[in-house]
Amino acid sequence: MKQHLGKFYRMVYEKPWLAPWLLLAIPLAWFLLGYVGSLVNLLINSFYSIDEFSGVLIKKFTLKTYAAIFQISNFQIISRSVVMATAVTMASIILAMPLSWFIARHAKPRVRAALYLAIMLPLWSSYLVRVYSWKLILAKEGVLTYVFTKLHLSWLLDSILSLPVIGGPSLSFSLLGTFIVFVYLWLPYMILPMLASFDRVSKSLQEASGDLGARPNQTFRYVVLPQAIPGIAAGSIFTFSLTLGDYITPSIIGSSRVFIGQAVYSYQGVAGNLPLAAVFSIAPILIMAVYLSLAGRLGAFKAL
Repeated sequence: MKQHLGKFYRMVYEKPWLAPWLLLAIPLAWFLLGYVGSLVNLLINSFYSIDEFSGVLIKKFTLKTYAAIFQISNFQIISRSVVMATAVTMASIILAMPLSWFIARHAKPRVRAALYLAIMLPLWSSYLVRVYSWKLILAKEGVLTYVFTKLHLSWLLDSILSLPVIGGPSLSFSLLGTFIVFVYLWLPYMILPMLASFDRVSKSLQEASGDLGARPNQTFRYVVLPQAIPGIAAGSIFTFSLTLGDYITPSIIGSSRVFIGQAVYSYQGVAGNLPLAAVFSIAPILIMAVYLSLAGRLGAFKAL
């Protein structure tokens, strides 16, 4: 055993290029088998179909399953998920930007640490507990309705709930409620990269911009924002992709309108239509590929 180990150590010593590959062997194997392998399997299944009468899987190449994605009901599921993911991402950017800027530039060390803790704290608790907690908050007999009633603003809440598409019998059974919970869940993933990005903004450039006569809004637009774009891009990738594929939140909070994650579960787990479930799983990957391509062309990753 010692002789074999000695030979092995001598071989690694004599061939320095071998050491990095040995270090990478296990993670590469895990990546190829766990991630790439499952994706390839998913892709292969998306080109199969099922017999409409017997439900038996037909392992023969076809594009029929991909064509089914353009049926009105299936297309609505994808478009609804994309619109929700876009809305959540935009809302997260609007909420995260001032908070990140304050923490990065104005907060004292103790306040900064407290705000960091407040942002990270929800991530330490169970995802399910947080979602169910929001169901209690948004329910018709929940905290939010109680607050609106005490402020004599029930008419406002009823007006919002009566809006088409986003409204419903209560916030916990509406698309608006789903949107609120999504923003709550993924906001930390927008704040943290944006905060890191604002931390890297050069103060000397800001001061130079002010010395040259630029107003604060001009300094923010032409000096700060371009340097913050990589952080915004990184955060938007998290918020957009996590919303796009989420299954649990719209199953607990929201109306009967289905999202991509629910469609995958329904087609694979209930209907047994594995090819169509695979196509629904491929859809977010293609959407994210287009999104990353557009973000790359806009220069969002140059400073990453």
